[in-house]
Amino acid sequence: MQPSFFGLDDRHRKLNERDPLVALRKLIDWEDFRCTLNKIPILPRRSNAGRRPFDKVLMFKALVLQHLYNLSDDELEYQIRDRFSFCRFLSLNPEDRT
Repeated sequence: MQPSFFGLDDRHRKLNERDPLVALRKLIDWEDFRCTLNKIPILPRRSNAGRRPFDKVLMFKALVLQHLYNLSDDELEYQIRDRFSFCRFLSLNPEDRT
């Protein structure tokens, strides 16, 4: 059976109805935290080699998820990769680096 475009649309709509992260994402303007998060001192990089750091607001939202769902660092990473709702809350696409 070939998947239908509207079937996926319907699936996302039904997921939105019960996902508390959708309401949390709409309720809070996460960008309001950026100014405060930018005040956190960051150790200077020794070189430009390696991966760039993740966005501070993204990391803050990930910590909120970690606290809400009582997840270890490893489990949070796994859940971000596995859960559509976590990706959507963090504004990540499945192919994005986690």
